[in-house]
Amino acid sequence: MYPFIRMARQMAIARRMPPLGPGEIHVSHHRCWPWDLDLWNELNNGRTLTLYDLGRLPLVHRSGLAATMKREGWGITMAGAVVRYRRRILLMERVEMRSRLIGWDRRFMYLEQSMWKADGECANHAVYRGAAVGPEGIVAPARVAGAMGISPVSPELPGWVRQWLEAEDARPWPPMQDATAFEAPPAP
Repeated sequence: MYPFIRMARQMAIARRMPPLGPGEIHVSHHRCWPWDLDLWNELNNGRTLTLYDLGRLPLVHRSGLAATMKREGWGITMAGAVVRYRRRILLMERVEMRSRLIGWDRRFMYLEQSMWKADGECANHAVYRGAAVGPEGIVAPARVAGAMGISPVSPELPGWVRQWLEAEDARPWPPMQDATAFEAPPAP
């Protein structure tokens, strides 16, 4: 089930926080509850992505993007993500989540999020590709930035983000439909 109560709490906290400019970090704190666990008694990888909403949506609010989208009649959608998991998050463990806008290109905005353990180690890290959408489809991020009253020129995307995007462009779409592509090779 989606964590509606947790989201309402995070949004209430965010409403009392000062606005954020482009690239500034929204920091939030979260706990791994029993319903967040997988069979190995750690934070479920899918639930991790859901919990990232608890940082991303308050960031969207604090940056002014939510108000701009409401005023313009736009929505937001996710168009891709890459996640790296490195440390287990266990039952009742508390983490600090950091969320920020990295930049944008002609079609998408890129957001970076990470969860940090009490010992200072990064447990996981995600980069999301999102888009503002309107009745005509994707709204150019430069137009979104202009509507927010910020420079339509994006900060330069880090090299590792550009490399991810190059890899995404090389990835076949639609994915392979041929089941034979996954058969084991013949025995020697």
